[in-house]
Amino acid sequence: MKVVQFTVPVAADGAVVVQEDILPYFYNYLHRHKEAQVTLIIKGEGTLIAGNYTQPFKAGDIYVIGANQPHMFKGDAKYFENLQEKNIHAIHIFFDHEQALKGLFNLPEMEVVRKFLLLTTNSLQLPAAHTEKIGEEVQKIAGLTGAERLLAFINMLLYFSKQVKDWKSLSTGFSKHTYSESEGLRMNDIYQYTLEHYSENITLGKIASVAHLTTYAFCKYFKKHTRKTYLEFLNEVRINAACKKIIAGNFDSIAAVAYATGYNNPITFNRVFRKVTGMSPTNYARQYRYEEESLMQKN
Repeated sequence: MKVVQFTVPVAADGAVVVQEDILPYFYNYLHRHKEAQVTLIIKGEGTLIAGNYTQPFKAGDIYVIGANQPHMFKGDAKYFENLQEKNIHAIHIFFDHEQALKGLFNLPEMEVVRKFLLLTTNSLQLPAAHTEKIGEEVQKIAGLTGAERLLAFINMLLYFSKQVKDWKSLSTGFSKHTYSESEGLRMNDIYQYTLEHYSENITLGKIASVAHLTTYAFCKYFKKHTRKTYLEFLNEVRINAACKKIIAGNFDSIAAVAYATGYNNPITFNRVFRKVTGMSPTNYARQYRYEEESLMQKN
């Protein structure tokens, strides 16, 4: 599994680089790069890993991924079962605020943006109330070049800094952890296996063998690099999958969701679901239906 260090395409016309992906599936490896990025998901869904944080992503989501943070947009299995040319569509805006744009952001006039960029260390998700407006801005920036692109991008950062107050932090509350090349490859293997087999009975012995470690060494290794146990991470992945099934209405009963996401006991599933999301699966489904109905009434 590789590659951890990702090289952003070089733009001949400026310091703000745009990459538009219209592909069968998302880039399928845990990777990092020195540039921060703004990503708009136009089409596609799956699981986002940013550092040691996991959550579902879907069309319309917008993320700010911090510089050098390992991350991966892992598309759902359906994209690999049906390799269509235009399964997914995303726009990524890469910018190097620590080097290429450092002089610009050090100007006194850019203090508010500079403070905002400090918050991106562990990555952020844009609140839903702003995604329609910023989604249009991202697509506009993708169509510009040169100084016009740079100015439009700065205006977007100013909006992020002044108008958005309730960013969702993709962080567990500790400082950025740096992976070496070999560590990044090993963590990639662990993440990939978990995301592909979460519905199965993954024992510590099995996942330790994926990482080529003894069970004892694996537990210490995973806790050191993620500040959580492997079981906590596995539960997060499973509950993320359960949330997607509930939102999609893709279930006959809560018990069926439990079994489909790797839990042999609905009682255990309910307990873990409540711990991860703060509510029971039944209340989660009820709240989502309420929010959906409220949105339909507004439209």
